[in-house]
Amino acid sequence: MNINNQLHHSEGTHMYHINGIIPQLLLALPFVLCLVMYSIAVVISSKNHKPWAKYRTVCWVLGVLFATFAIAGPLANSAHTDFTAHMFSHLFLGMLAPLLMALAAPVTLMLRTLSVPIARRLSKVLKSWPSRLFTNPLVASFLNVGGLWVLYTTNLYSLMHESILLHLIIHFHVFLAGYLFTVSIIYIDPKAHRTPFLNRTIVLIVALAGHGIVSKYIYAHPPYGVRLEQAEIGGMVMYYGGDVIDIIFVFIICLQWFKASRPRAMYMNQ
Repeated sequence: MNINNQLHHSEGTHMYHINGIIPQLLLALPFVLCLVMYSIAVVISSKNHKPWAKYRTVCWVLGVLFATFAIAGPLANSAHTDFTAHMFSHLFLGMLAPLLMALAAPVTLMLRTLSVPIARRLSKVLKSWPSRLFTNPLVASFLNVGGLWVLYTTNLYSLMHESILLHLIIHFHVFLAGYLFTVSIIYIDPKAHRTPFLNRTIVLIVALAGHGIVSKYIYAHPPYGVRLEQAEIGGMVMYYGGDVIDIIFVFIICLQWFKASRPRAMYMNQ
């Protein structure tokens, strides 16, 4: 074992002090509350309006389950000592769960469920400049992919396993950045400030390329505290697993673009 691998191995033996039930409960609690609130909203909305689409409820439940599975339970426990497990957790929490939960149209459900005055206040929040800023495709992709660069190219990954507060912040950031990126590219809920399809597609392509480059960087340059062989497997999981989810992204935005342009094309052909 060379000096670099010895350093990674020795550091790896000291970075798992926060593996316990309390951090997992703190991370899982918001998702459990979201599941309960969404379920209540579905019941109320279905009574006052037409029944809420079942597939959206299924998407929300699956999204919450994947997110919870990533931060609590066997996979979360393994992620503290196994970089491959950590990468599966990253894919579930930062990519798959946000995509599924965005497809569940939670904002639309809230607008249908809330009273008119409260729904109007929510609409004002959605039209505000902070909402416009953080759901801008460029900003959201920077928070998403840029955050990965910072996490895996500095000693932040190692520090995350030594501080409960940092552990919580990073995991919430991974999910929120993934969700903001998803809703900035794929429009399921109403959005006051809409970016053209071409612009979003370009940002998506660049972001996917950035995600792939991070994966390759991890493969060749293990994060601080990770052994080379684990980094190679983890990098491949991030690269190929990300490709699978990326295909879904590309399919959805292409389908939306086709549906949006189809009426115009039919009108021009008349």
